[in-house]
Parts: sequence; C-alpha cells; structure tokens
Amino acid sequence: MTILKLTDICKDYQQGKQTVRVLKNINLTVEQGEYLAIMGPSGSGKTTLMNIIGCLDVPTSGTYELNGKNLQNSSDNALADIRNKYIGFVFQSFYLMPKLDAVDNVALPLLYAGVPLKERRARAVEALKAVGLGERIHFRPNQLSGGQCQRVAIARAIVSKPTLLLADEPTGALDTKAGNQIMEIFRALSKEGMTIIMITHEPAIAECANKTYHILDGELLTKGEARSNEKV
Repeated sequence: MTILKLTDICKDYQQGKQTVRVLKNINLTVEQGEYLAIMGPSGSGKTTLMNIIGCLDVPTSGTYELNGKNLQNSSDNALADIRNKYIGFVFQSFYLMPKLDAVDNVALPLLYAGVPLKERRARAVEALKAVGLGERIHFRPNQLSGGQCQRVAIARAIVSKPTLLLADEPTGALDTKAGNQIMEIFRALSKEGMTIIMITHEPAIAECANKTYHILDGELLTKGEARSNEKV
C-alpha cells in the first residue's frame, strides 16, 4: 500500500527580487512499512522537504498524496487535522514540557484530540512501555537522561498510532550508545509496520534504514544514484 507519493515537487522562496528554487522536481513514493533515511549537507533542502512531507509547509508546484488523498489546495485547518491524525514527529530537540511527567507528556496529543483522560493515560503508558520506559512513567524530563527524553518524545509521536513517523536528526543530541538504542526502537517500529522517514547527517545512522536517499542542491537521489554521480 502506498503511504505517500510526491510528484514533481518544487519549492521556491523569494530573496528580495530573486526567486530561489530550493526543491527541484522531487519524486518519491513510499510504501507502508518502509524505513527511509534522507541525507544531505546544510542548505540542501532536506528540512524543506521534511516540512512539506509533514504538512508544515506546502509546495510551490507538484502534487503530494498521503494515504491516497491529494493534499493540493488543502486549507491550513485541513493540514493541521492531517498532521494530528496521520503524522508523528521526532526532533533533535525533545520539546518536552518540563513540568509534566513522562506519561502526561506522551498523552498531550491525545488530550488535543479529545480522547478521555482514562484512555489517553492508558495509551500513554502503553507507548512508554513500547520504548522501554515502563519504569519511569512518572519521571519528569529533568530526571531523565537525554536518551530517555528522546524515548519519551518517540512515545509521544507514536501514541496516536500515526500512519507516518518523521524523524529529524533524532540522534543528533545523543551519545553513540543512546543513539543506537533509539535506532533499535526505530527498527522495532518498522518491523511492526510503521512507515519511517528519517533525516540524518550520520552515515552510520542512515545505514539503519532500509533505503537511503541523498538530497543535493534540491535534487533527490537514491544512494546508488548519488554514488554513480560522485556527489556523496
């Protein structure tokens, strides 16, 4: 089953009187359960691409289909609804609420979705157990290590059972051991059928994915294409 399909996606920005094309005819099809890594230097367009996939931005031209629905001309409210229902986000910074414990941080998306208190807490505990934090559900962020905070962030991203998990440099703020633990969680989620798209600068982290793309000067290349063109 095709989860998302990008066709000839372009993104332009205005710099004074000049139009700068950041993304150039991006084509990408992702099937359910695929685990992709996207690599690229600073300024290559990878964050812009991730923002479009995550419905945080819209393309200048081209089409984006998610779960078979064309998102072209969708309103801001419609895109917000799609984000809440179908997409989970994991960032380099954990963005946890410092005064809330782990279970309440994880339950936040369910609160916004109107899920009753008892159900959202039960689902939050289940998600925390899935990332190995069943013993720390009442710990606040300042009582957790960086790796544990990222696990809480992953639990928050998956608690709504999204179609797609987007991870932007998920190990960038972690040491090697903690980063490897996060990758083990991603592997397990992928085996369970979750679709994952991950941005990373680290080749060793990208190797954890099933397929690697490189984005250079706004163009998306598979790992093999990037090597053949000597652009890696």
